[in-house]
Amino acid sequence: MTISLSDLGKRFNRDWIFRRLTYEFSAGNSYALIGPNGSGKSTLLQVIGGALFFNEGTIRYTDSTQQEIKDELVFKQVAIAAPYLELIEEMTGQELLDFHQTFKPFMKGKNSAAILHEVGLSDAAQKQIRYYSSGMKQRLKLAQSFFCDTPVLLLDEPCTNLDQNGIELYHRLLSLYTQNRIVIIASNDPVEYKFCQQQLLLSEYK
Repeated sequence: MTISLSDLGKRFNRDWIFRRLTYEFSAGNSYALIGPNGSGKSTLLQVIGGALFFNEGTIRYTDSTQQEIKDELVFKQVAIAAPYLELIEEMTGQELLDFHQTFKPFMKGKNSAAILHEVGLSDAAQKQIRYYSSGMKQRLKLAQSFFCDTPVLLLDEPCTNLDQNGIELYHRLLSLYTQNRIVIIASNDPVEYKFCQQQLLLSEYK
């Protein structure tokens, strides 16, 4: 899959967050969106994922056969983990993953129980998410993004609330489950993006 941005711009009211951004993201590569707070990292990530509209320019999504993907189908190609995305706290961890895979299937051979085990949440599988610690909730967010069978993985500050063991888990998931995907990480922390092959400095597009 390829994501092509051409003269892309996004503003809130009269303030441009970024402008004249031309860039291409391709399968099998990892990218870091970096820059100071307010430079537009999270905004660009949400625009790429189809959660926010942009104000100028174009985004083109093409599959491995060079066929263009329609805008209304882009969500099927994208998995995202971000601090501002809420979990359904009345559900248990297992219920949430079971529900999630009904509209965004997991990778072949993976099920909710196996995924919870892999991210260290087996003992909390039947516990309501409202009783999870902040670190456990972040592990669950990573689980529902990394294991989706999607060609694009978007991660916004992925180590938020993780302790050292959680950070090691994050790096292990990166090494095991990102081959042949487009991985885009919005972060100011090198721990989260140091493995990325390319970096995009958002403050250059004002």
